[in-house]
Amino acid sequence: MQIEQLKTEDLLSYARNSRTHSEAQVDQIAASIKEFGFTNPVLIDNENQIIAGHGRVMAARKLKLVEVPCIRLGYLTETQKKAYVIADNKLALNSGWDAEMLKLELVELKDDGFNIDLIGFNGDELAEIFAEESEINEGLTDEDEVPEVPEEPITKLGDVWI
Repeated sequence: MQIEQLKTEDLLSYARNSRTHSEAQVDQIAASIKEFGFTNPVLIDNENQIIAGHGRVMAARKLKLVEVPCIRLGYLTETQKKAYVIADNKLALNSGWDAEMLKLELVELKDDGFNIDLIGFNGDELAEIFAEESEINEGLTDEDEVPEVPEEPITKLGDVWI
């Protein structure tokens, strides 16, 4: 596998790409590229048609990058290319999050002064992640604390749960 530097103007979008990229998401990708560099090469065929990385190329063009790293997948059949365009996007969506580990990492990044807006979570998602942490802490009590005894003891048969 070899990485080639190709001009962004030479890369062709797959006309039937079913994945969409909002302007806000392209801005997020561009911010990520500015912060971390272009760390994920664009996958292309032998005709420079994009198989995976449409959003990254849109962001690169927005940033006026002249070249981007690419990996040529010339061995794929037309059918495999069509399938991979979809699989590359869908397979990533099928994963989940370890909520506890995610929260830990985000808290540490925040404490280190890192701009966590660059990670891709929106404000509502971040608020929910951090709210869960405070909700959990609010319910904690002293394990040795004895609950209050009711004023009237349960004496009627109808009050007993079976």
